[in-house]
Amino acid sequence: MKRRFMTLAVLSAVAVGVLAAPASAQEITASEVQANLDLIFVFLAAVLVIFMQAGFALVEAGLTRSKNVANIMMKNLMDFSGGVLVFFAIGYALAYGVSGNGFIGTNGFFLTGIEAEYGSAGALAVSFLFQVAFAATAATIVSGAMAERTKFKAYFFYSLAITGIIYPLVVRWTWGGGWLNDVGPGFSDFAGSTIVHSVGGWAALMGALILGPRIGKYGKDGKPRAIPGHSIPFVVLGTLILLIGWYGFNPGSELAADSAVPYIAVTTTLAAVSGAVVSMATIWAKTGKPDVAMTANGLLAGLVSITAGTASVSYFGAIALGAVGGFLVVMSVLFFDRIRIDDPVGAISVHGVCGAWGTLGVGLFATEGGLLYGDGFGQLGAQLVGVLVVFVWTAVLSGGVFMAIKATIGLRVSAEEEMAGLDVLEHGAPGYGIDTVATRA
Repeated sequence: MKRRFMTLAVLSAVAVGVLAAPASAQEITASEVQANLDLIFVFLAAVLVIFMQAGFALVEAGLTRSKNVANIMMKNLMDFSGGVLVFFAIGYALAYGVSGNGFIGTNGFFLTGIEAEYGSAGALAVSFLFQVAFAATAATIVSGAMAERTKFKAYFFYSLAITGIIYPLVVRWTWGGGWLNDVGPGFSDFAGSTIVHSVGGWAALMGALILGPRIGKYGKDGKPRAIPGHSIPFVVLGTLILLIGWYGFNPGSELAADSAVPYIAVTTTLAAVSGAVVSMATIWAKTGKPDVAMTANGLLAGLVSITAGTASVSYFGAIALGAVGGFLVVMSVLFFDRIRIDDPVGAISVHGVCGAWGTLGVGLFATEGGLLYGDGFGQLGAQLVGVLVVFVWTAVLSGGVFMAIKATIGLRVSAEEEMAGLDVLEHGAPGYGIDTVATRA
């Protein structure tokens, strides 16, 4: 609800205070300057979130094999490209349509008919740009968990489903002023630990489960075998790009250039580095080596864990959320490996598991309403309901979509295609030149 009404307030202020003013030389007031500043701030935050697509692409490519790098890049490119179009056509309306109810919006398709609510077409455009960046993030999370064995056309159709229907309706129930705001004191997810990240993570879980593991991932004894990625530099560079993008994700969700923005940036940073340090320590203790890829995932786990409560927890609460996230991601990756769910990049653990943890953490660590601050179980109960509702909705809908794709156009490539690599057979050219995939095949 916060995001819905703050977006309207900020962007309408621009229209009323600036666009309605005569062009003749009235002095610009302080409120008009602030409204313009808020508008540009939200725009720049949207750009940072869109830049996260590059980070996701690099992390996923680095953690998978070189014979599939072009396929990974193509999926991330089309997650955004197709996702923007379908969110423009129907997703934004389902999430933020002015008419409708607490479950679904019923107007605003193709961004038409709702301009008056925002004051101007430009104000609506900025709101759309910020929201579509989040929708694309939810979609691209799924790519890594299904890497190296999914048909491109199957994945493309699925990414349209998540940005057009699955994700927008979760937004309607929460940021769109919907029914989850009426549970207890109201479900709280400031920037999307559950709304964005767990939606992507639970969809990734269903995709990996229905798709099955990569050839050679598990031996006859059922024990997991390492399939190393091909570029740790890609992984670290992508992780740092994601960290930078998160300063649009979390501070940008304030939807105003105000004094809360630096505070949110600090809680975001503290949780990220806590996640990295604890993840490194955990995997070091378990394997005897400070694994680079797992440490990078720990930093991302810390970021996902703080996203719901970044504006409502103390600095020490942020450190605690990130630290627990860093521990959870290691244990979760190992758990999914043990039960033979093959997730090459750890997307289920980073985004699904740590997204749920971060959302529940608001009920524990929020300085107003948190259990640890003496405010009872009300907020924690509302958070639990939201986490469970989003899990069930996403799992059922995404599972249904994947099963339908599997039964029609097919979900998985052939064994021969998987062994040869997807770059040439799916896209017509290898990611790193002419010879590598052909030679390996």
